[in-house]
Amino acid sequence: MGTKLTERIKYWSQLFVLPVYGFSFLVPRNKKIWVFGSTFGRRFAENPRYLYLYCAQNEKDNIQPVWISHRKEIVDFLNEKGYEAYTYHSLKGIYYSLRAGVYIFDNYSKDIDFWLSGGASKVNLWHGSGNKRTNHDNVFDKVRHPRTLWEHWCTWLRRLSDEKSYHYTLATSDAMAKIFTSAFATDLDHIIIEGYPRNDALFSEKESGITNLCTELEQALLLHLMSLKMQDQKIAAYMPTFRDSEKVFFDVMDLEKFNEFLQGEQITLVTKLHPKSKLKQEFEAIHYSNIVNADAEIDVYSFLKEVDVLITDYSSVYTDFMLLNRPVIAFHYDWELYTANTRDSYIDHDVYMPEYKAKTMEELMDGLHDVLQEDSHQEQRLQSRKRMFQSVDGKSSQRLFRKVWEIADGMRCQGQDVRIP
Repeated sequence: MGTKLTERIKYWSQLFVLPVYGFSFLVPRNKKIWVFGSTFGRRFAENPRYLYLYCAQNEKDNIQPVWISHRKEIVDFLNEKGYEAYTYHSLKGIYYSLRAGVYIFDNYSKDIDFWLSGGASKVNLWHGSGNKRTNHDNVFDKVRHPRTLWEHWCTWLRRLSDEKSYHYTLATSDAMAKIFTSAFATDLDHIIIEGYPRNDALFSEKESGITNLCTELEQALLLHLMSLKMQDQKIAAYMPTFRDSEKVFFDVMDLEKFNEFLQGEQITLVTKLHPKSKLKQEFEAIHYSNIVNADAEIDVYSFLKEVDVLITDYSSVYTDFMLLNRPVIAFHYDWELYTANTRDSYIDHDVYMPEYKAKTMEELMDGLHDVLQEDSHQEQRLQSRKRMFQSVDGKSSQRLFRKVWEIADGMRCQGQDVRIP
């Protein structure tokens, strides 16, 4: 009860900063200052991370890229590596949030600071080209589809700070662009069709022009996986999406028996939960020789290209893994529960994910053995990949920078001209 009350007070206290949002429209914006943020300011990750690194390493003569975070440890990490970053409530964080001509994020502008964002060109790089209906297409979303006047009143402040039709949104193909016009309730000319910057990490530094910047946790995991591969271990990764039925995992799996199977097959399994998963403590308690639990906050793309086979369920990480064209097992142990209580799909699931399907641990073990011997779903996977991606290379950040630069050069938002110093 106390937690809910605290959350409500925190939510409605935002009314007091509405004048700040209005004031932010009056501040002159500089088209050469770009601010970046991710995951409500909590992580250095996803698409903004890789576009930021590309800009900081290749385009500093043209723009000033600044990372804004709600966490001091992220800012300290970036500063120590020679990158410009500030906490959102620091004087410089406030200054750059007010002066930036471009906001780049992967959820909403609150990844940086919504209340200081008025008048900036906003580019939503989003956080996945998956198959689940999302945002305005998700009929279960009470924020975008309030069912009563009371729900409408209780959620209007949230809608104010969420995505807007005049924001620019990144889609990875023509097919996804059409979907996103509906999902984000926007026109096609506000959809940027380009690859995801995070997927540049799946290619070489020479191809992408990006030197990745790994945290200590990410670097330790990456070195461990590379060491295992030198010992002829295959790397499997289990990356599920979050949902209520994910707890069934422990009813289906006998981890001691599964670990014995992994040992015999010379496979190491890396588990990486969604940051919103409710099973964090349960997975942290897993200690077996051939099972490694990666921290949920680790950026997947710091190690994904070392993975030989992906085990997933309904997660959009599958879409990105298509770029590597490696075997996948769709582990649908909770299929009936999931499909009875979740959003509809844009594409028939078997068409979107033409992979080996498993519902039990025995089927999962059989699948791992088989797909590492012969990947028989390549042709269908490549067809699905063609639908999901316009480009298959490591140059998405380079091309996206130019497209965002063109948007910044126009500096128009909500029909208002923004002054350039």
